Amino acid sequence: MEKEETFIGSIDQGTTSTRFMIYDQYAKVVATHQVEFTQICPQAGWVEHDPLEILETVKICMQEACEKAKVAGKAVETGLKAIGITNQRETTIVWSRSTGLPLYNAIVWMDARTSSICRRLEKELQNGKNHFVETTGLPISTYFSALKLMWLLESVDTVKTAVKNGDALFGTVDSWLIWNLTGGIKGSRKDGTKVQGSHVTDCSNAARTMLMDLKTLNWHASTLEILKIPPTILPQIISNAEVIGEIVQGWPFAGTPLAGCLGDQHAAMLGQSCRKGEAKSTYGTGCFILLNTGQEVIVSTNGLLSTVAFKLGPNAPTTYALEGSIAIAGAAVQWLRDSLGVIQSASEIEDLAGSVENTGGVYFVPAFNGLFAPWWRDDARGVCIGITRYTTKAHIARAVLESMCFQVKEVLNSMSIDVKQDEKSKENEEFLLRVDGGASVNNLLMQIQADLMGSPVLRPADTETTALGAAYAAGLATGVWTEEQIFSSEAKKEEPTVFYPKVGDEQRKKRYESWCKAVERTFDLANLSS
Repeated sequence: MEKEETFIGSIDQGTTSTRFMIYDQYAKVVATHQVEFTQICPQAGWVEHDPLEILETVKICMQEACEKAKVAGKAVETGLKAIGITNQRETTIVWSRSTGLPLYNAIVWMDARTSSICRRLEKELQNGKNHFVETTGLPISTYFSALKLMWLLESVDTVKTAVKNGDALFGTVDSWLIWNLTGGIKGSRKDGTKVQGSHVTDCSNAARTMLMDLKTLNWHASTLEILKIPPTILPQIISNAEVIGEIVQGWPFAGTPLAGCLGDQHAAMLGQSCRKGEAKSTYGTGCFILLNTGQEVIVSTNGLLSTVAFKLGPNAPTTYALEGSIAIAGAAVQWLRDSLGVIQSASEIEDLAGSVENTGGVYFVPAFNGLFAPWWRDDARGVCIGITRYTTKAHIARAVLESMCFQVKEVLNSMSIDVKQDEKSKENEEFLLRVDGGASVNNLLMQIQADLMGSPVLRPADTETTALGAAYAAGLATGVWTEEQIFSSEAKKEEPTVFYPKVGDEQRKKRYESWCKAVERTFDLANLSS
């Protein structure tokens, strides 16, 4: 009798699109489907998503990927053992427990409307911006969910009323998806049993709210009290690899266990199989660099964030990371395409930027809504300097690519200061950066990154490691894979591409110094618009 094929599904809910990927037992993609969704910008600095549209894109992607797999002859409907979730982090949703409807649009992670709340807290609290760093690992910033939730509690009447009546539920995108996939207001399991949705979040997403104690992985009571956030609206915190519930009727793959969940950057770390001391950089809408610090929480003195990397089971040890978050990376390419019309598609930028040997002295800093790590300046705004009559759109396109790489270099510089070398490692051991995400397929971008770092860049054969990480977590929770298999280098069959630096130290240093001058020009520009 022929052995039944085994498959794992992965919901990858990102900032600008949703995808569903199906993997076989060898972690190879057998089907995928992706859908973009609406970016809502009510005013300058505000970015929202429609939570119901997000749900619809998830359903469409699951259905279409299933159909593609069946066309390819894969029995995914019977062979799918579990589904994992990975998601855009920090994005904040409050919905009604009784109707299941959102009480306001999702406030996206890059939204900067909470800057006045940040300033108020910095003045009121003893340790200013760093008041919660020791407990949560995070500074007070517009970036994190707690501030977005405070804005909703203070500014939106429907949210205030729902909280007062005990009808409000808070969650990041993972919680919203899990609650709906596992039943919502009232769902039916495949066997007909009536269930309500599970109101949970995983520890990696919870670590990005500024409300969780990094060491205990519980909501921090005194932080909730200071910020006036009622604990009754918060989800339960769980690990990254455990069976959460089963998908209810009305969704594709009803009856399948939902069995793993990680924030997108943490999923990418797992997908890249990053061990202690290893770093990865994901190039997407933003750019996010994480360094695995093992079971130790390292508090940065150089503008980085302490966070959970992953916890691979309810009883597994917690692995931590240092993170440098860059708000605008691939989003700057989208801006060139959609707002300026410099390119017609994002893929065109490589050829355009490659048509010139350098930027012609142009430096671009994409501080559209401020700067994240390591500067944390929400008063910064984007600048493009060094423009002359010689400047063409090709120079500007190349400067946009360089801006991503300079920001990554800044973060890695901070990491190297924060993390003391392990005694067993060699001082002259060459650093190697693992890369992934949509923009990492751009060879010119990766070469510029290697040139500016002065060390190699390794790109795996499959650059969509975020979805793979969620699949790994679900597979771990259901016994499809073991940790040994996931972290074994032998399991990675396909050879990666390695980019080596081609410029000298002197040129690298000069370009970096010029970039730093450009960054300084972005500060204190938030009030320029009338």
